[in-house]
Amino acid sequence: MSENDDATATSAPKGGKDTHSDPDSAAPADYAWAEPHTANEREGAAEDADVKGHPPKNLLDGMIKALRPKQWVKNVLVIAAPAAAGTEMLTDSDVLFKVAIAFIVFCMASSSIYLINDAMDVEADRQHPTKRFRPIAAGVLPVGLAYAMAATLIIGAIVVSLVFASYSLAIVAAVYIVLQLMYCFGLKHQPVLDICFVSSGFLLRAIAGGAAAEVHISQWFLLVMAFGSLYMAAGKRYAEMRYHMKTGAKIRKALEGYTATYLRFVWTLSATVLVLCYALWAYDRGSDPATPGAAAIWLQVSIVPFTVAVLRYAVDVDAGSAGEPEQIAFSDRVLQILAVGWIAVVAVGIYVIPAFF
Repeated sequence: MSENDDATATSAPKGGKDTHSDPDSAAPADYAWAEPHTANEREGAAEDADVKGHPPKNLLDGMIKALRPKQWVKNVLVIAAPAAAGTEMLTDSDVLFKVAIAFIVFCMASSSIYLINDAMDVEADRQHPTKRFRPIAAGVLPVGLAYAMAATLIIGAIVVSLVFASYSLAIVAAVYIVLQLMYCFGLKHQPVLDICFVSSGFLLRAIAGGAAAEVHISQWFLLVMAFGSLYMAAGKRYAEMRYHMKTGAKIRKALEGYTATYLRFVWTLSATVLVLCYALWAYDRGSDPATPGAAAIWLQVSIVPFTVAVLRYAVDVDAGSAGEPEQIAFSDRVLQILAVGWIAVVAVGIYVIPAFF
């Protein structure tokens, strides 16, 4: 789930009104357009969502849950740029320390946005079958305290960046916070802009890692992160629309400007560019004079598991179950195996072979 990515619910999307001209916009109960191996899974997931959750036990529990620590897994992206730079970066204790600071800074920054978003959407969340259990919506965490916590975290993120890392990290964190606040205060209701702002959060995490470690980030790396982020953001919106079409649940205002076919186009386009840019990164990295020939081959081979993983994730997107990308990462065993295989192949190309040549 993205920062502030649970906006005010509203009426059915415009694109969902015409259920005859668009096979992906069929009536909620009609799963004729669903693949046989995913229809029952969707129905079960929707039923579980209706009853899932419970309010926090007390104020302290509510304060912790409002920070959404489970979402911090996204901030691991800060290590992407230093990791892609090679052994020298990951064996430098100073670099590792600054990357750890970048992780902490983005945990603070992202949690502040979650607090602000939930405080602004408290009334809408109380009408939602699962969001009503969130600490603020459940009345466990006062709105005023939530805003105070958010302000403290924002100030803390900037101060920690300046004191323990660099001005570069502080600037990236500040840009992230400003963009996400713009999203919170209205742009989340604008079609196209909403998914662009959501995807920017992932991109800025990767940039933050490079800024903290002071490493050069290639243009292909940035494009991989940008379109990978867009791929997940569009998949999330598509899942939300599919859930609405099945259950009739109220949805975010921005989805009124989308159709299922348009969202499919966006995540198909982003997946295509993602794979292409990754391949260009692998070949570009392999063509570096400092990269041994054997290492270049392993980097090029890594294109295969990467592409298969993208296609596997597309199955989850097409099933409408990509509303929580982090849950897919923890539950899809095949995707996990592909990810481990891809990481192993890249590690051989970037770390193992260069260490012997």
